[in-house]
Parts: sequence; C-alpha cells; structure tokens
Amino acid sequence: MLGGSRARGSAHPGSDYDIGLYFTAASPLDTERLLAAAKTIADDPATTSVTPIGEWGPWIVGGAWLSVEGNKVDLLYRNIDAVEAVMASCQAGVVTMDYQPGHPHGFCSAIWMGEIACCQPLHDPEALIARLKSAALPYPQPLRCALIRRFQWEVLFAIENAELAIARDEWTHVAGCAYQSLACVAQVLFALNDRYLINEKGALGEAARLPLTISHLNEQTKEVWRLIGDGAFASACDVLREIDRQLKALTQSATTSRSG
Repeated sequence: MLGGSRARGSAHPGSDYDIGLYFTAASPLDTERLLAAAKTIADDPATTSVTPIGEWGPWIVGGAWLSVEGNKVDLLYRNIDAVEAVMASCQAGVVTMDYQPGHPHGFCSAIWMGEIACCQPLHDPEALIARLKSAALPYPQPLRCALIRRFQWEVLFAIENAELAIARDEWTHVAGCAYQSLACVAQVLFALNDRYLINEKGALGEAARLPLTISHLNEQTKEVWRLIGDGAFASACDVLREIDRQLKALTQSATTSRSG
C-alpha cells in the first residue's frame, strides 16, 4: 500500500514515498527475494539492503530506505495479524504508548489503525486492507474518548515538570517537557476532530488547520520555542499553560455539544 503524506494528499514535491508491505504470520515476507527486487529498481544496487523482520522494533518492524530515480522510497513491514489485533483494541478504547527511535513523543498504537484508514492499496489481491478499512472508518468513538483521556491530563503534567526543571537549571529537560506537552495537545486536537494522528512530524501545524482547534496555535507554539531559545523558560511555560487552558475549554465545549 501507499502510505504517508502521498496517500493523504498532503505531500510536497520532495516528500518520501512510503510503501507498506503487509504480511501474515502464516506467510511472512521473503526478505531475500525482496532484496533482489529492490536492487532492480534502486539507484545504487550495490549499497541497497533490506532488514530482517523485527529489525526496527515491534512497531516499525523493518524495511528499507531506497533511492529510486532520485526519489526517497521507504519500505515498511507490517504484520497484518498484529495490526488487526491492535485495531480491535483501539475500537474498544484501549491504546498504548511505547518507546520507538524516531518518535520522541512515543509510538501510539492507534498509528497502525490510522495507517489502514489513510492508505491507498496498490496490491491487495485478497482484499485484506479493504476489509480492515471498514473497521477503521468511520473513526471509532471509544478511540476518540481513550485518546482524549490518555493525553489531555499530560499536557499540564508536562508543563509542571518543565517548571520543576527550571528551578534546577535543566534546560534540556525543560525543552523535552515542552515538546511532550505540545505533542499531547496535537493528540487531543486530532481526536476531537475524529482524525488519525499518524506522524508527530508536522502534527501541530496540521492540528492548527482542523475544524476544532485552538486560535493562533501556530503563533503560540512559535512563541514557546522563541522564549525557550531566549532562556525565558518561565514565560514559555506561561504560554503553554494558556494553550492548556484553551484546549480544556475546547474539549469541554465539544463534549457538551456531542452529548447535547
């Protein structure tokens, strides 16, 4: 399947091509044959490699980074049996967050469900992806509630941790807490809008354009990082607290509107 920004229609000319390779436990990928196939299209066959299944951890799984006709092409493995199990948990309102290199916010299990919802099947002879899409769309309300519950409280929690770190002059920890707080803001905004957050890169910018969002979110976010860059950590936390206040008001309004 085609995934990423190109599947979602938000790509720019230099965007990667993300190709998801789904397999079943009963019929795993033949990575030796995959390597042979990749070398036939790669710009530099001699340096082309593909990973074993599981090489990149349980969530990214494995794949390859290729250059094809000057374009960056990423191959990503997914075990469709594991994806289906995670999707069933998400439908029931159960999500997990795990450490994953390349994901400083963490890897949210709902990403796998979002990948299914947004992807464009390129070769799906048994209609496995098509079947799973019917479970991912429309967006499940138990998942919406679970994500809001999971991330809403952490916005302020991260700010409070940043404020504690200011007193200890731990600049790196302040910045890390600020990032985590803002990443949680994005998670809540996506959930409020029944949208899947698949990649934390660019998520805040996209969240600022959603129908239900915080006024001047982009400007406020830039102000947070400007203040941190200037060493004005307390003022940066004040801006984050204002974002948290606005988010709570928005969540309350959206919840009241739905229940009404």
